Amino acid sequence: MGLPGLQRLDHIGFTVPDLDEAQTFLVDVLGCEYLYSLGPFADEGMWMAEHLNVHPRATIPENRFFRLGGQAILEVFSYTAPGRRTEQPRNSDVGGHHIALYVDDLDAAVAHLRRHGVTVLGEPTASRGPHEGQRWVYFLAPWGMQFELVSYPHGRAYFRGENT
Repeated sequence: MGLPGLQRLDHIGFTVPDLDEAQTFLVDVLGCEYLYSLGPFADEGMWMAEHLNVHPRATIPENRFFRLGGQAILEVFSYTAPGRRTEQPRNSDVGGHHIALYVDDLDAAVAHLRRHGVTVLGEPTASRGPHEGQRWVYFLAPWGMQFELVSYPHGRAYFRGENT
């Protein structure tokens, strides 16, 4: 039995080094809709450590919310904290991650990213096996976070009942 009442993913939160740079990228390049901001948040006790698993003296000067593709919400944080690490994890690192975005036309989306000076990692790759019918490519946000574009306009083999 799974988590009682689970319905869907609500939002994805991540921390960036510069909120204005992130907003420019998310809105002007990816096409997200800026929604609103919250903050600042700080506490002299242990609230930050107990509730957010960060240093007790960490602060959140501001966090901003963006709607992606009409439904997904991105919660983007600015933090200060003693001993804060600034390097991005790679996918192979524990805690490594990426955000995958579905697009109708992968080639047009890659061209758009390149026109905006975005680092695209290699060329689009055609998947095989259960994901046959899908193409994908990774790209980097200006602060180094990994994103992925995926497209499968005619479906993927697994969901078409072709368990190859």
